[in-house]
Amino acid sequence: MSFLDDPTPRVAVRGLILHNDRLLLVNAWPDGQSDLLCAPGGGVDRGTSLPENLAREIHEETGLTVEVGGVVMVNEFHDPSRGFHQVDVYFRCTIIAGDPFGDWTDPEGVVTERLWLTREELKSRRFKPDSLPQVAWDGAALEAFYDPLELAVR
Repeated sequence: MSFLDDPTPRVAVRGLILHNDRLLLVNAWPDGQSDLLCAPGGGVDRGTSLPENLAREIHEETGLTVEVGGVVMVNEFHDPSRGFHQVDVYFRCTIIAGDPFGDWTDPEGVVTERLWLTREELKSRRFKPDSLPQVAWDGAALEAFYDPLELAVR
């Protein structure tokens, strides 16, 4: 069974990585199915902590090794037409190894694009969640942010 067919909410982790005031975003839609961007990360494996899952996912998707910091946001989204519901837990991360601008190959072939975007550049792109810029750039001044259930979009 695919996670898209599972009736229970899926738990995923995502990392907010700022480097030279640019946020790392990925396109995780295989074969260019969508231009929607998100923070790197993915579904959690049972029996492994959220930070361990996130460090693994970021390394797979970007080739970077990160130190996982604190939780900055919890976001939920769903697609009622498919019964899909996902809960994303966002952590602030710091690069501790790897070339932020080097060649990356996602071993699963899911991530098709990796971008370092300024807040201004992000305004002209499609991304989720809607609160991403606020949390990424202003989040240090905020308590952990809860972003309520929103529709998943392709």
